[in-house]
Amino acid sequence: MAVLVALAACLVGPSPAAQAAVPASPAVTYTNPIAEKRADPHIFKHTDGYYYFTATVPEYDRIVLRRATTIQGLSTAQEVTIWTKHTSGVMGAHIWAPEIHFIDGKWYVYFAAGATNDIWAIRMYVLEGTGANPLTATWTEKGQIKTQWESFSLDATTFVVNGVRYLSWAQRDPSVNNNTDIYLAKMANPWTITGTPVMLSRPTYSWETVGYKVNEGPAVIQRGGKVFMSYSASATDSNYCLGLLSASASADLLNAANWTKSATPVFTSNAATGQYGPGHNSFTVSEDGKSDILVYHDRSYKDISGDPLNDPNRRTRVQKLYWKADGTPDFGIPVADGVTPQRFSSYNFPDRFMRHWEYRARIEANVSPLADSQFRVVTGLAGSGTVSLESTNFPGYYLRHKNFEVWVEKNDGTATFASDASFYKRAGLSDSAGVSYESYNYAGRYIRHFEYLLQVQALSTATDRADATFYAQ
Repeated sequence: MAVLVALAACLVGPSPAAQAAVPASPAVTYTNPIAEKRADPHIFKHTDGYYYFTATVPEYDRIVLRRATTIQGLSTAQEVTIWTKHTSGVMGAHIWAPEIHFIDGKWYVYFAAGATNDIWAIRMYVLEGTGANPLTATWTEKGQIKTQWESFSLDATTFVVNGVRYLSWAQRDPSVNNNTDIYLAKMANPWTITGTPVMLSRPTYSWETVGYKVNEGPAVIQRGGKVFMSYSASATDSNYCLGLLSASASADLLNAANWTKSATPVFTSNAATGQYGPGHNSFTVSEDGKSDILVYHDRSYKDISGDPLNDPNRRTRVQKLYWKADGTPDFGIPVADGVTPQRFSSYNFPDRFMRHWEYRARIEANVSPLADSQFRVVTGLAGSGTVSLESTNFPGYYLRHKNFEVWVEKNDGTATFASDASFYKRAGLSDSAGVSYESYNYAGRYIRHFEYLLQVQALSTATDRADATFYAQ
């Protein structure tokens, strides 16, 4: 009999509820900004349990480090100066874009610097640190990273694919009328490249050439047999943005033809969220190791007086990086300051997420744009231990019920709206690892999906409870 039952189950297929599984990448939230007046941020999670954070300081005169056991903890961690610019000669000006890496048992910091007699003679340099804790390590200068030309070069980053270590950076080709291209080469050791560098990307699209013709700040993340390299483009004002290169990890990465370049930027200024000029990013991972985290800088205003390089107010920010069904990264939009948003997948339709479409709330797969399916869980508008779910791309708009249908609408300041947009956060009715949201002003009614539309309804069956259970991602 047991065999017959099992066979019948296989023929019928699993019920929707049986398909549910706790997401591999559960929600993580942070509060932005992480650090004021810190540009070109790089956060490295080490095997010792610490995150190490370095960035450009607005004085352009030193290299600083912080460490903490959490990303949020970096915001209040002690900052230590590990190196200061030279008083004369090379490495004496424009100390820019440090990155910290741990390679073969030693610490390395890559950075760019000008010279006291020519502050624009920007070149790439390396520090080597000996000691378990880089904040107290002994640092020595390994000198300049020599490339094919003695020309403006900066933003060195290093990564390993299939056991091969590479260096990527930005440099000006003296024969071309632009600012910088993105280059790639193998490394002989942590401060020396080997072989002939290959040019991966040149600023040619309109969004790469606003103010200046710039490709710079490469950063690499790998997933699913693919190598993704983000980079920054255009002037360092509100036009600054991210582009994306991608290649198969099994391809010859030193063949530029094996890389594909995005035709449009993947991360740009957003007036609705008040974020301008997002760029010069790096990638790290969440504390539980289950989420990829985008690290970047931007400003909280669009208009800058004078040269953007003299404006000190770029600040370090983080937010979760999501992945599309096709395996490519989805950067979304630079989210508003404060707590970062979450996504909510259906318990019984795991590929479908809460989202708004023409302001009506529903569940749907392959949501585009991503921000339609991101909500900030904030203190409830009605108070009393409630929460409200604020739209990411329409700040000030909240999920609220109206005639028991759920919509995304702007807070009109009324008590009725506050009540309709407030919910009690409960353990998931079908899985306590999930979450369910009970209406504040209609006890016993929960947000649930019905024919893929979100409603606020009373629940009586197991299917009802499954429809009212979501996982935060």
